[in-house]
Amino acid sequence: MYRHLLVPLDGSALSIGLVTQAVDFARSLGARITFFSARADLGASGDGALLRSLEPDAYAEAAAGEASAILAKAVAAAGAFAIPCDAVARTGPRPFELILDVAAEQGCDLIFMASHGHRGLKALMLGSQTHKVLAHSTLPVLVASVESNAAGSTADAAIAVIKDEHRAIAAVLRGLRDAATRLRASGPLPDLDFVGQLVRYIQAFPEVLHHPKEEQFLFARLAARHPESAPLIAQLRAEHSEGCAQIHAVEQALVATRQSDTQRHTLAAALEAFAEAQWRHLSTEEKLILPAAREHLDASDWQAIADAFGHNTQVRVGSEQDEAFKRMFVKLMNSAAL
Repeated sequence: MYRHLLVPLDGSALSIGLVTQAVDFARSLGARITFFSARADLGASGDGALLRSLEPDAYAEAAAGEASAILAKAVAAAGAFAIPCDAVARTGPRPFELILDVAAEQGCDLIFMASHGHRGLKALMLGSQTHKVLAHSTLPVLVASVESNAAGSTADAAIAVIKDEHRAIAAVLRGLRDAATRLRASGPLPDLDFVGQLVRYIQAFPEVLHHPKEEQFLFARLAARHPESAPLIAQLRAEHSEGCAQIHAVEQALVATRQSDTQRHTLAAALEAFAEAQWRHLSTEEKLILPAAREHLDASDWQAIADAFGHNTQVRVGSEQDEAFKRMFVKLMNSAAL
């Protein structure tokens, strides 16, 4: 039986569904996962070489791409089920060769990938790349059935986006937990500026965009269709408010720790309390609220939810606010990977 899956990702809607399928498959096998994402070789292009000479900082940001953000969300999805996993990003012009190289290096015994993407030539999982992997791989390749919307309904699409946003939040929570661990240790302080950036993301994205959409579109419609869910929804709404108070406590502890190293354990405790509460909150939504919504909401409900959340996945179509949050998350994950 397969024990180690290589899962190539490109950040498209297809790869959101692929992560879910790969995690479920790995759970059924008791296997581990190596997630992989390819970066375009910007330096090999004329435009990239010019950008590197004229604006080195802009070049570094463009060259880093979105791979770290894509992988951070996938690792969060696996971590929710305690599935052992690694994440690898590589740069090169031929994604299929990188896929095969990483599979061999990591000792994988199965490549688990999507059949094709739909974002043009810059996408990793084009049909041609999958075909090339199939043609050249000495390992078994399992092609998952995650065609564009093949997974089915509007409900599937909406739930996939909600879970993807949860994974982004979970990736940032992981960074906060890592900071708390370092604060508990006797070594140097973690980068408090970076911790502050993580905190600002939590204040911005969940509080300004994600939670209001949950409450207005998901929670309200589920409470109307299934009154028995009302007490749980009330609890989750209260946790949204409690989270604001907890993150304020983190801010205060962060300011105090900047002023005196002696406050590091206070900051660690505040980070741990916030992260633990948020993990429980996300788990409740995914294990109880989303299944209840799938059972009780109708097509019109799901269409409204999909319309509300769907803008967050289309950077060039969504609002300036949506685009800003995505850029913020990508920068944070690139910084964390350094």
